[in-house]
Amino acid sequence: MERLARASIVILVVVLAAGPLRAAQEGVLGRVRLIATGGTISNRDGGRLTAKELVELVPNLTNYAQVEAEQFANVSSSRLTLKQWLQLSQRVNHVFTEDPGLAGVVVTSGTDTLEETAYFLHLTVRSERPVVVVGAMRNPSTLGYEGAANLQQAFRVAAAPQSRGKGTLVVLNGEINSAREVTKTDSLRLHTFATRGYGVLGLVDRDGVVYYRNVLRRHTYRSEFDLAGITELPRVDVILVYQGASGDLIESVVNAGARGIVVAAAGAGATSGTQNEAIAYAHKRGVFTIMSTRTGSGRVMPRQLQTSEQGMPESRRLSVAHRVAAQDLAPLKARILLMLALTRTNDVAEIRRMFSEY
Repeated sequence: MERLARASIVILVVVLAAGPLRAAQEGVLGRVRLIATGGTISNRDGGRLTAKELVELVPNLTNYAQVEAEQFANVSSSRLTLKQWLQLSQRVNHVFTEDPGLAGVVVTSGTDTLEETAYFLHLTVRSERPVVVVGAMRNPSTLGYEGAANLQQAFRVAAAPQSRGKGTLVVLNGEINSAREVTKTDSLRLHTFATRGYGVLGLVDRDGVVYYRNVLRRHTYRSEFDLAGITELPRVDVILVYQGASGDLIESVVNAGARGIVVAAAGAGATSGTQNEAIAYAHKRGVFTIMSTRTGSGRVMPRQLQTSEQGMPESRRLSVAHRVAAQDLAPLKARILLMLALTRTNDVAEIRRMFSEY
């Protein structure tokens, strides 16, 4: 009985001691830095809002995170250059390196090219801590402006411990999507960002941040793409397949200096017109071709040259033997992965490996 009493006292002391400790830990809000690049979310009539003004728009934001803000740029997303992409990624990496206590980073972006900027960060930020990209479809001078709500949700996701290790996330309208998979699906409607086929990663609700699945492909802290010393990205163009398409567009980008071409193919990888001959022309000149799909979802499977195809015309054989399958990456995302792949290798087998892993 005496031993039981002593054990009960020990358990009670442990429970009482753990309670305040847990409460203290839960009461400490994570520090999150906003890095603003502009976009509709800040495009108020009469002048764009600064990073500081943006966070001041959000009611009770300090209930969710310790807030920091800095201005990187203040332009529409379509005006961000590839050099600025490099600088933005390098800046985020620098912030994470110099500040180990930072919980996460929020990046504002215009929605028109938000999915591209987010995927670039998904492949090049070398940290487990989350980068959350956020925007708005209505500007601050418009009735029904949703930017403040989106920004609050983005800070909550960036501050949440369960967001670690999930790569770059896109947060709008209470939904969390992976930068790898998300796409803008409507030119005007608020509920525009979605992950076709796979669904959302999670939700931001009143009671917290909730995740339902994870991102299994390589990204961020497991990525091999190191931008240290990179000052310029190689040129990669996107060419659309349509009925009776001429291959001269492919030839023209090859002659203009492209190092890679992403073909937004029909169905699961079909070309049309004289495009196969032009793809062979590209391969002879050392230009890589990635086969993606224009359908908006689905997968282009890797294909090996079959024995039965050995007797086909040289142009057709070359276009099959040297093409790389984008798998389920949309054309815009495939372009970004190829640009980064070409900063590391000119080996088609290595590029195929990257498209199977990322």
